Amino acid sequence: MRIALFVTCVNDLLYPGTGKAVLTVLKRLGHRVEFPLEQTCCGQMHANSGHPKQATPLARNFARVFAGYDAVVAPSGSCVAMVRDQYPTLGVRPPAVYELSELLVDVLGVTDVGARFPHRVTYHPTCHGLRLLRLDDKPMRLLRQVRDIDLIELPGAEECCGFGGTFAVKNADVSAAMLADKCAAVRETTAEYVAAADNSCLTHIGGGLSRARASVRPIHYAEILAAR
Repeated sequence: MRIALFVTCVNDLLYPGTGKAVLTVLKRLGHRVEFPLEQTCCGQMHANSGHPKQATPLARNFARVFAGYDAVVAPSGSCVAMVRDQYPTLGVRPPAVYELSELLVDVLGVTDVGARFPHRVTYHPTCHGLRLLRLDDKPMRLLRQVRDIDLIELPGAEECCGFGGTFAVKNADVSAAMLADKCAAVRETTAEYVAAADNSCLTHIGGGLSRARASVRPIHYAEILAAR
């Protein structure tokens, strides 16, 4: 299968290891993965901030750059949701784009990717993945197959962490209160790592944990799946 990696802005600029982890997992499974150099922002920030005219050229560029691939994979539920949910409202037909767990479980029929991660982990299901993509338990099904992992259920897992992109900036007090609840729940698990499908949310949660001097470390679940 000819697969293209859409790495997303946050990962490209701040978390390149997550993109590399996706490549590691898919190549381990025997798939050809390409990285189109013309890819840019998907336009999510513009669209969510009420600027469809600025988002539309980015959406058109995305559709052009990723045309012709069997599948496009991204380690971000929010960016995949942008492409699938909002591109049609901008008059742009999206290519076949999948969040990593969708590609692995639904398209490739894989839950065991040969990973090993001997640590105590809890998982936060991010809002776009949970509510727009309806990933359900796909990331957890993948994590449960990781060897030697100690996977702990997160209390109030379906509650938002309070990030929400510009929501955290425009509604800082509400966001901070939601973050405090999420961090308390994470610490209650006594996990070593908190995993999620979006590094944007993990940045928010990780910042809260750091300020609270908690020892829990944020990690994208793709990096767990890439570990041996």
